[in-house]
Amino acid sequence: MRPTEPLPLHHSWPLYDLREHLASVVLDQDIAGNEAALADRGLGLWHCNLTDNSLSWTQGVYDIFGLEPGSIVPRPLSVSLYAHDSREAMERLRAYAIRHQRGFTLDVDIRRPDGSDCAMRLIAAPVLLDGETVALHGVKQWLPKDVGAPVRLEPTTFFIP
Repeated sequence: MRPTEPLPLHHSWPLYDLREHLASVVLDQDIAGNEAALADRGLGLWHCNLTDNSLSWTQGVYDIFGLEPGSIVPRPLSVSLYAHDSREAMERLRAYAIRHQRGFTLDVDIRRPDGSDCAMRLIAAPVLLDGETVALHGVKQWLPKDVGAPVRLEPTTFFIP
């Protein structure tokens, strides 16, 4: 996990702060709808349906994880690619986000199937339906290897419907 402090739960934030956590991101619907343009910027959008844990990823997420674009990726496979400390922090924040309907941001380390490592910023927010959390969605951004402490996202694109 990157970094070890503050503790993982301190990366949680209320849903009304979603736009603030994406403040440095330019909202451009044309690029946000273009998977290749997002991937070129090291970004991918993702969605996890909580009823069956099915994942939907754009090309950029497949690129970050080193997986074949368009392939069906079971959640256990994607979770297994997180480094141990990163996986623990992510699962803890994920459970908290679902239970308390909060978003979170976490920088993590990924071990791709080919054995190479990469760092990724994970931004997640719950999707609510009739007051219940039914899904999580957000952005995954590739981070250069030399990134240590959290930094704000580079100006790029993200669309909030």
